[in-house]
Amino acid sequence: MKHFLAWAKSGSRELELANRIDPKRLPRHIAVIMDGNGRWAKKRFLPRAAGHRAGVKSVRSTIEACSRLGIDALTLYAFSVENWKRPKDEVNTLWSLLLSYLRQELDSLTENGVRLQVIGRTAELPAEVQAELASAIARTAGNTGLTLTVALNYGGRSEIVDAVNQVIADARTKGDAVRVDESSFEKYLYTAGLPDPDLLIRTSGEVRVSNFLLWQIAYTEIWVTDKFWPDFREADLLEAILDFQGRERRFGGLSDEPSTEGDEPALVGASASSSEPPAAGDFSE
Repeated sequence: MKHFLAWAKSGSRELELANRIDPKRLPRHIAVIMDGNGRWAKKRFLPRAAGHRAGVKSVRSTIEACSRLGIDALTLYAFSVENWKRPKDEVNTLWSLLLSYLRQELDSLTENGVRLQVIGRTAELPAEVQAELASAIARTAGNTGLTLTVALNYGGRSEIVDAVNQVIADARTKGDAVRVDESSFEKYLYTAGLPDPDLLIRTSGEVRVSNFLLWQIAYTEIWVTDKFWPDFREADLLEAILDFQGRERRFGGLSDEPSTEGDEPALVGASASSSEPPAAGDFSE
């Protein structure tokens, strides 16, 4: 947290918000559905690719902000299993942007102690992308700061299916009966070893989880902003965290303080859901 306070400019909105955050109650794990690149570009009469390129700046600022704040883990929904349905040119643009980002930002990630990992059906990614990711993961493996997880060719249902199939395969290999509980099953998920997200942020005003971390977000707090992903910056992240800290997390139990039944926090954080008809999402949906 002290690194963020040192970074924020005097009199800035970021510093004002950061000073209101309780550093002892930061979310350990933040997950983000990065949505709205295409609609951001459309409003500016630009091609969708321009929105994806602009979104890279938001990726950079969010990673840096989480690192400075001392967040343990950040998971970004970058490419879903459904995204292959998009035009080939757009998909290729996304892979090109990912490759460029890794090559340009890897030194910075390493210097800041960020550890990179990837979840999803990565064996189906282009060979060049797989090779670049493997190199970046190996180079950052010893880092002990922020754990940055990028979801690529990812789907929550696919993850659960893959986990079930692995349970069955292991049972056959060992000759054991198939018997699992929640704790043992979690070890078969892509996210094994990561804490469940405390806070899920979604941009573009869409109030849905889009097949993202379906098992892991059972008790995650959700915060939605109408801003499109390319416009998301440090102040928005801080607002989400402040909203998170104002919520009471019961995990199915009862509060220590008297409360009114149904007094759940509002799902939408910064503003009301977008009235604009949803387009096929941008990084994730």
